Formats: sequence, C-alpha cells, structure tokens
Amino acid sequence: MSHIRLARISLILAAIGLNAAPAMLGMNMVHAQDKEKAAAEAPKDTVRPEIFKLIDPKEVKPLLDAKNYAEVKTRIDTAAAMPNLTPYETFVLNQMRVQVGQGMGDNAMTIAALESMIDSGRLTQDVKLRFIDAIGTIYYSNVKDYDKALVWFDRYGKESGDTTKQRQFIIRSYYLKDDFASAKTEVLKDIEAAKQAGTAPTKDTLNLLGNIGLKLKDTDLYLSAVEGLVRYYPSEDYWFDLLNRTRGKKTYAQRLDLDMARLKMVAAPSKMETEDYLEQAELASLGGFFTEAKIAIDKAYPNGNIPAGKDKAAITKIRDTATRGAADDAKNIDSGIASAQKSKDGIGLVNLGYNYITLGQFDKGIDLMKQGIAKGVAKNPEDAKLRLGYALAMAGKKDESIKLLETIKGDDGRGDLARFWIIYQNKPAAAAPAQAPAAK
Repeated sequence: MSHIRLARISLILAAIGLNAAPAMLGMNMVHAQDKEKAAAEAPKDTVRPEIFKLIDPKEVKPLLDAKNYAEVKTRIDTAAAMPNLTPYETFVLNQMRVQVGQGMGDNAMTIAALESMIDSGRLTQDVKLRFIDAIGTIYYSNVKDYDKALVWFDRYGKESGDTTKQRQFIIRSYYLKDDFASAKTEVLKDIEAAKQAGTAPTKDTLNLLGNIGLKLKDTDLYLSAVEGLVRYYPSEDYWFDLLNRTRGKKTYAQRLDLDMARLKMVAAPSKMETEDYLEQAELASLGGFFTEAKIAIDKAYPNGNIPAGKDKAAITKIRDTATRGAADDAKNIDSGIASAQKSKDGIGLVNLGYNYITLGQFDKGIDLMKQGIAKGVAKNPEDAKLRLGYALAMAGKKDESIKLLETIKGDDGRGDLARFWIIYQNKPAAAAPAQAPAAK
C-alpha cells in the first residue's frame, strides 16, 4: 500500500481584535514520489490514500477559494467516518475543520477542532498558546459565552505566564455577563496598579469603571471614574458631566451653586447654555456680584434680545439689576473698602475682594480676600478659603492656590470643588491659567 506523507502543519492564528475573527493560514500537503520511496521512508505521519483522495489540496483548495465549505465539510466527514483513524489523520482533519469552521462561521466546529489539536501533543508551545488564546476570543467575540471565555483566557495566562495580554477582555467578560461586582474589583485593581506605577489608567479602563458605576447605581463610583477622566484625559464634556452630577449628590449643599457655576464657566465654557448663564447671573446678582452677573447675562443673550415668554419679565429684571449694579461697582467699588474693613466679620472684605477679581483686578481682590479671612468669617469660613483658592487660580498663582485648596475639606461639595480646582490647574496639556471673564 502506498503512503502519502503530509508536511508538518503550519497553522497559525493571527492576533485577534475585540470584534475580529481569527485569520487562518492554510496547510501544505506533499505527495510521495512513488510507492517504493514512500514505503522505504516509512514516514511516521501519514494518511491513507483513500483519505488523501478526499482531502487532496488540488481539489480542496479550489473549493475553499470558491467558499464551497459544505462540500469540503462533506469530504472531511466522509474521511472521519473511516475506521481506525490514526492520531495524525485525526489531527489533519481537525486542521481542515478549523478552516471550514472559520469559513462557515461554525464556531462549535472551530472550537472543537482547536481543542482537539491543543490536546494532540503535536503543537509547539507557541502555537498551542495561540490556539488557547483563539478559543477564548471566539467564545468572547462570536459566541458571547463569557464564562467559557474566562476559562480559556485564564488558561492562557497560566500556561503563558502573561496575565496582561487578555486582561481587558477578562474584565469585560465579567461586565458583559453582568458580574459587575467582579468587574469593579478588577478595574479598581488596575487603577491602583497604575497609581502605584505613577502612570495614568487607560481611558478605556476609566470609561468601563463609569459604566460599572451606572449599572450598580453607585453615584460615587461613577463620579470617581469621571473625575479620573477629567484628571488624565480632560475634556469639556467630562468636566460638564462631573460638575453637574456632583450637584446631584445627596450631601451636596446648594449654597455652593455659584461656586460650581464659576468652575463650569472656566472648565467647560463651550458646554454652557443659556439656562446655565441665567442661573449664574441670578445667583451672582443675589450675592451682590453684579459685574459677574452682567458678564453671565450678556453671554446668555449676546445680542441683548430676551425672547418673549413667561420668564421674560424675570430675566429682564435680572439683567437690569446686574447692569445697574455693575455700573455702580465700576464707579464706586473703592468706597466700600473702608466700611468692609470696619466690620467685625470678614465676609464683606471677602466678597468685595471677589468683586475686584471679576473686574480683573486680581492683586487687589486677593489682598482684600486675605484680609477678610484673617479677620475671621463667622459662617462657613472654609467657603471663603475655597473662593480665595480659586481666585488665586484665576490670577495664575498656581502654587499658592493649590497649597490653600489642599487644606479645604468637606463632604457637602466644598471638598469636591477644592479638589476639582487642583485637578484643573494640574491638567496634562499646557494651557494658560484660568481667569475670570473681564468686565466689558
């Protein structure tokens, strides 16, 4: 009986992306030159002629090229039904099953064939690891069986010693199978590891943490993720989301709404809409910061026209009050210094100083705010320090600002605002220091 020897298999899976299918390279078969030579060589790895006739590459390759996978599968099944298959014949048929399974999108066939090849003992360690990796990826990307994906990704890590390659897919497998608690644990491990290494967590990691926070209805977890995005990958969208959601915390104090609006106007100006400016104008006007109120109302209605509607009278009143007050401040603000200095409570000096900040007179404003804090502020004295901290930031005095802001605590939003101003000043991309909008 003649023997037909097959060349060693060169079956390699390409690197697989999140949604990509494994790419396969084909096999090469070599005919024996003649019966006598084949018999003399007595090769160990051979297939019988009746099997080779079914899987002859001269016939199979055109079928594969034409995507006639059904015919190739029939040939494989016919060969597999023959009695007494040798381990090598089984190995060759499984190699072909992988190719056909890939082409047909038959994940069960592909996985079963790969598993058999992995267990055959005929693969080099490198190729074996690629196949283990491939099975995990097929379960993850194609089958959406995340429990089995985790099994194979874990096996890859144990057998290769590389626990980082599929790390992101392991965590996402927990997330996609709704095991949000495990996903949270693993993501927080990665964030802590990045912190210890002095590197930034990836944006994908922080986004995933935010999604886990949403799934768990854990506001603090979500906010920590967005804060991380603001810290390492700042954008106005992230800032706007962070500040708005911070206002929604149960412990947040509404007295800080104007402080929040001031940071929003600096960190996310393009996200500010008419209602945001209106709110800032109203709050500033109520606080006696008329120049700030006028700047905000002018941004809300840059052409000066307030549209008709039920709120037109109220908005007009805010605008008129701000306009009159700003004009008065421009002429008479200095006259208020003496009376503020005579007051026992330093809040007047703090507020007057911030009015100077809105006028662009930073040094004078900061000096007055410091005088007020030194005198003593009876109600919420740490709020006054917060305002001085971000006034220093607006003046470009970063080091002094951060040193002061680092001392400010509070779970009512004040501590958050202090931390946010520090983050804003330490943003990765070099930028000009924040400044209060100048009065027009």
